[in-house]
Amino acid sequence: MLQSKLFYKTLKTKPKDAQALSHALLTRAGFVDQLGAGIFTFLPLGLRVLNKIENIIREEMIKLDGQEILMPALIPKENMEKTGRWKSFEVLFKLKKYALGPTHEEVISPLAKKMVLSYKDLPFYLFQIQTKFRDELRVKSGLLRTREFLMKDLYSFHADGKDLENYYQRVGKAYEKIFKRCGVFAYKTLASGGTFSDFSHEYQVITKSGEDIIYVCKKCKSAVNKEVKSKKCPECGASSFEMKKGVEVGNIFKLNDKYSLPFGLKFKDKQGKEKPVLMGCYGIGLPRLMAAIVEVNNDSKGIIWPKETAPFDIHLISIDKNKEAEKIYNDLEKKGLEVLYDDRDKSAGEKFAEADLIGIPVRIVVSDKTLKNNCIEVKNRDSNKTCLIKPSHISRII
Repeated sequence: MLQSKLFYKTLKTKPKDAQALSHALLTRAGFVDQLGAGIFTFLPLGLRVLNKIENIIREEMIKLDGQEILMPALIPKENMEKTGRWKSFEVLFKLKKYALGPTHEEVISPLAKKMVLSYKDLPFYLFQIQTKFRDELRVKSGLLRTREFLMKDLYSFHADGKDLENYYQRVGKAYEKIFKRCGVFAYKTLASGGTFSDFSHEYQVITKSGEDIIYVCKKCKSAVNKEVKSKKCPECGASSFEMKKGVEVGNIFKLNDKYSLPFGLKFKDKQGKEKPVLMGCYGIGLPRLMAAIVEVNNDSKGIIWPKETAPFDIHLISIDKNKEAEKIYNDLEKKGLEVLYDDRDKSAGEKFAEADLIGIPVRIVVSDKTLKNNCIEVKNRDSNKTCLIKPSHISRII
């Protein structure tokens, strides 16, 4: 991608309403644009990152035997009334006969009912990555709390509690892998199960911009949400905790029969007895995860994208608009690498400052000065060290 053609604009100072660091950096670096309170446009750089996160999640969901579907955003009023959430869901966007989907239990349950007849049809797992709508009363912190957001929701369907528990644990391990690939550490945090079960689990990333308070066990590093009254660690029994602020990037719930019963989602067991299908749901908010990545991967100069979520693999900067830079750009792209090529007529200082702000993992600088010695300059974004290599040796360091 030629940077001269890229649709973006960087800002030297943070927006006045940007409270969260991620909000400031993503706006300043030209990844997102705010249309209104809790409403954002993802610009080309931001959408590339969002797509990278989406692909990571999709890969791990498929490994969990998940099958991808896409449900409608419009949910009939009668479906929401069956579960009581037409009135009880406080942040629901309502039309006359429909709601804009804040979550999709009222769609997935009647859908599953059409497919399930007996125990032989179970278990199965369905997921989607789709836009959700919630009329949040307090929208702030940029992408950390919005009214419209992309979300992955996985639903599992089981004949008994043991099978649900086994899959619940599988999803938990998959989540740990997803967050690691995205470049963040998320504490698995015991939380309230609401009306579904005694407990659920959240995945919390520690950041000053976080709205949740969690207590991390000093011994085993498991965590408990402040809403859960527990004097001792539920994992190891220790009683020494450290209070931290976190942002929830994912959650897993055992729904049990909460949404099966209103829609008559049942199956016949081996003895022919009719029983309710047990369900689990597992969510990850993609924009919120994107913001969390920035919250923990940055320095005073800008963003430092982890390799798997970066908008590009390499930021190639030409200082003197030489033919060698263009040749390197073409060669790298032929090798399947994603390259942002700064071919603009700007000073080296301006180019370097923008490169640090945008935060692509590897920066390659091509200038007449280094080419005189048949060398180019290479620097990793997370390091202050630079090295000179021959252009023909680029593949050795990428």
